[in-house]
Amino acid sequence: MSETDTPKQLLHLVFGGELDSPEGLTFRDLDELDIVGIYPNYAEAYKAWKAKAQSTVDNAHMRYFIVHMHRLLDPETAA
Repeated sequence: MSETDTPKQLLHLVFGGELDSPEGLTFRDLDELDIVGIYPNYAEAYKAWKAKAQSTVDNAHMRYFIVHMHRLLDPETAA
């Protein structure tokens, strides 16, 4: 298999933590952030995000996020 046959990696980071306010984006304790993992594509990241988000549904302050790392690493291909 050549490089042209291999799908391009579009890395995504899934992480979360407890927020000061459910309406905000300020974490209560950065030392307690839950780094779920880095995934090779959005579909895999979404599965991980959904599992973590559903497991913490009873805590209104807990939020998980998907960061499109590939957009940070290569801004020219952000589209």
